[in-house]
Amino acid sequence: MSTQIILTTKVEHLGDEGATVKVADGFARNYLFPKGLAMPASATNLKRVESMRKKREAEHTAALAGAKEIVSQLTKGTFTISAPAGADEKLFGSVTSADIAEALKKEGITIDRKKIILEHPIRTCGHYDVDVKLHAEIATKVKIWVVAAEGGAPAAETAPVAEAPKRTKAKKK
Repeated sequence: MSTQIILTTKVEHLGDEGATVKVADGFARNYLFPKGLAMPASATNLKRVESMRKKREAEHTAALAGAKEIVSQLTKGTFTISAPAGADEKLFGSVTSADIAEALKKEGITIDRKKIILEHPIRTCGHYDVDVKLHAEIATKVKIWVVAAEGGAPAAETAPVAEAPKRTKAKKK
């Protein structure tokens, strides 16, 4: 026997969301229905799936518009991050995606650090073009300047190092 169902999400080898397909009774009852991947085909369920599709489409359109607005703000200029660095402009530590997200937040642009794509952390001063993927359809580059922080090296490196006391062997009695 076979049952006609409506897929609520895309299921590999069956179809996309909203598709009406026929599957074996046991497959529908034991796998698709408990996992929420499908529902029985009926007029009310068809209406429900159509309303869910319209809602997702509206959310997608709103997210796309928000991403386009953020892209326009990101492409307007460059952003500066100051970090402690040595004389050869190597950073004491590194600049990560979280640091870049924080610098953008100070400028009024809120982006999740997971959307900032760095192949590896930035370890030297200079100019960098950093990829930002805001949406599945929208990606851009942000211009970041990493500069040495005021004050130069941290206090631990500029303080003189005291010599360790010399050890002497204890004499056996």
